[in-house]
Amino acid sequence: MSSEILVNITPQETRVAVMEQGVVQELHIERTSNRGIVGNVYSGRVNRVLPGMQSAFIDIGLDRAAFLHVAEIWKLRQDGEVDQPIESLLHEGESIMVQVIKDSIGSKGARLSTQISIAGRLLVYLPQESHIGISQRIENKIDRDLLRERLRHLLPADERGGYIIRTMAEAATEQDLQTDIAYLYKLWRNIREKSSITMPTLLYQDLSLSHRVLRDFVDDDTERVLVDSRETFQKMIAFSQDYMVNMVRQVNLYAGEKPLFDLYGVEDEIEKSLARRVTLKSGGYLIIDQTEALTTVDVNTGGFVGIKSFDDTIFKTNLEAAQVIVRQLRLRNLSGIIIVDFIDMENEDHKNAILTELKKALMKDRTRMTVSGFTALGLVEMTRKRTRESLAHILCETCPTCQGRSEIRTAQTICYEILRELLRESRQFDAREFRILASQQVINLFLDEESQSLAQLGDFIAKPISLQVEVAYTQEQYDVILM
Repeated sequence: MSSEILVNITPQETRVAVMEQGVVQELHIERTSNRGIVGNVYSGRVNRVLPGMQSAFIDIGLDRAAFLHVAEIWKLRQDGEVDQPIESLLHEGESIMVQVIKDSIGSKGARLSTQISIAGRLLVYLPQESHIGISQRIENKIDRDLLRERLRHLLPADERGGYIIRTMAEAATEQDLQTDIAYLYKLWRNIREKSSITMPTLLYQDLSLSHRVLRDFVDDDTERVLVDSRETFQKMIAFSQDYMVNMVRQVNLYAGEKPLFDLYGVEDEIEKSLARRVTLKSGGYLIIDQTEALTTVDVNTGGFVGIKSFDDTIFKTNLEAAQVIVRQLRLRNLSGIIIVDFIDMENEDHKNAILTELKKALMKDRTRMTVSGFTALGLVEMTRKRTRESLAHILCETCPTCQGRSEIRTAQTICYEILRELLRESRQFDAREFRILASQQVINLFLDEESQSLAQLGDFIAKPISLQVEVAYTQEQYDVILM
């Protein structure tokens, strides 16, 4: 399926939209002030070793210490001693080379590994390994064996290390592979030369988003890459000429008057991707809720009544939902545990068809996913590898009014809280007057429906009560002032 990639550049951020048949499938955002660190290699210092958690905190020069679990220490795989405790492998104060495999997400620090991997366009270099692996997307055994042999013949005899052959290498020439090998060796030599520098320090920084587009996103189905910044366009062309000559013709400069993302409707898609509700063409809809532990997707028929049977209506809604859900996961970069509550189906063939459609749509996703099928409760469990923050976490923050609850207490609830607070205050303090400071909605309720309740309390405590609107207060905020 042909695709286009749009690259929008401002001094503050780079935004990338991957389009398929004119529809936005993926959105990637990288901000100058908060660039992701996945793929970066650091010379770090062991701050603390925690035997009880079989993990360690590593200082890599960031505000927050990064996290290294014993399972991510390459020495275990090298020596074959899988039961070695972390306290025998690491000691506080020692230097260690690590690579970031997950950005810090929420309150959690970055996740680290001591197994270094450096990505090129066609290959991933594993300097500590010796085997040659192949992408699971290349399924034909003959093709896999041929690729492995081709690469072995191209590797220099004096260089050590392992490789993973990426999907895009399937149609690559020997010259393309040799260029990638030389590029990866050069990067690794630079990392080793810097590793003697005083820790903690950055040894290698992964490519910027505009360059990762060429390395990771562009493939044989990509018709063109449109860039709306002349400076970035020239840098991408220079990078292509050095490492990916066959990509040069696909990179184009957009110089139109209308903003690139407006022209292709990407701005509208960004707005929609932040909404909780996603409407289906059939009339059904999805409700997507993202929590710290997992993401839930609820499928509903909505206004879709179908034209045949009730089972057929449910099946068609679920079938459309399966396709839209996968697109939404990519678009919003939702990851971790994902639970999908499809509309209940009795027909086993319908269930199998939904799973087949789901897995088929997931084949387009570059991020590793697993689907566990339907549970006894009729839910579909999935996992999607988490490396970076979701789109909502990049673009949004917790609502200061509801504190992330997605709900606020009603004005009536606040009125009753204030009445109880007035009663408590009157018993503790002998004030001349009590003044209520609250939002317009709460004050309006005291002047209308709850005016009798306020008057009764005033008579009971035998003190005057006055009201004052504070426009800066949210509905849940209030103060009781003693005059």
